[in-house]
Amino acid sequence: MNNRLLLSWLLALNALALGGCASAPEPDHSSRYTLSQDRAPSGNFDASGLADARPVYEQPRRAGNKSPYTVWGKQYHVLDSNDGYVVRGTASWYGEKFHGHKTSNGEVFDMYTMTAAHKSLRIPSYARVTNLDNGRSVIVRVNDRGPFHSDRVIDLSYAAAKKLGYQARGTARVEVAAITVRPDGAMFVAGKPFVPGAPVPSLESPVVAGGQVGSGNPALFVQLGSFSSRDPAERLLGEARAILQNPMRVRSIDTGAGRFHRVQVGPFSDEDSARRIQNMLEARGFSQTILLTDHH
Repeated sequence: MNNRLLLSWLLALNALALGGCASAPEPDHSSRYTLSQDRAPSGNFDASGLADARPVYEQPRRAGNKSPYTVWGKQYHVLDSNDGYVVRGTASWYGEKFHGHKTSNGEVFDMYTMTAAHKSLRIPSYARVTNLDNGRSVIVRVNDRGPFHSDRVIDLSYAAAKKLGYQARGTARVEVAAITVRPDGAMFVAGKPFVPGAPVPSLESPVVAGGQVGSGNPALFVQLGSFSSRDPAERLLGEARAILQNPMRVRSIDTGAGRFHRVQVGPFSDEDSARRIQNMLEARGFSQTILLTDHH
């Protein structure tokens, strides 16, 4: 009898030990990096001859496009479509700390290639980034999420930042214009026909993250989203109307990439008024607002 009890006790102890091993979580290495602080590579990397990313049509993917997603307790939304996206704000760059680690869509980050991270553009995609201080432009492939700082709109690879001439300063004032590519190869930048290497087409002058309002058209709108279908646009409009009394609309526009329905609050006669509403909306969960000039 004692032997049976001893055997039962040993079997139970073994089961508990095995259960403890099975339930112990595997260490998460996805957010661990060799370096605690980011830095530029050693040596004098010459980016002058580095070619821009070449925009091509890529099938939409699920990887990296979960929406909404949460980082550091804040929720972000991925755009339904990149078409027509143009913003101005602050760009930063990332380098050695992340070099060789996976990006949000599962690719490996290479700081010597022309890539970028963005909070809301669909990935993978392409964007033209222009340094507003020196006029230089590059085309990058967006394949990662970030930067998760409220005052920054895009994180470029070290190589792309060096081509734009701000790697030593760390940040720069930039314009980010999404490039969309149709299955037939036709390209559009901010919704307008685009040919790489051709003269830069004139764009609407959006304003975000500290940019300056263009004086050509003083009417300002806070855009909450842009959709290829009208139903989600109307739903978003209803959500905004539940908390705001300001005038708002769904503006439907035809572009080379199709028709889009933009949810906008306004117009506002001055930037301060528009930014107050923008800040209030972001505090209520509308995390992907854009302040832009537009036509009535």
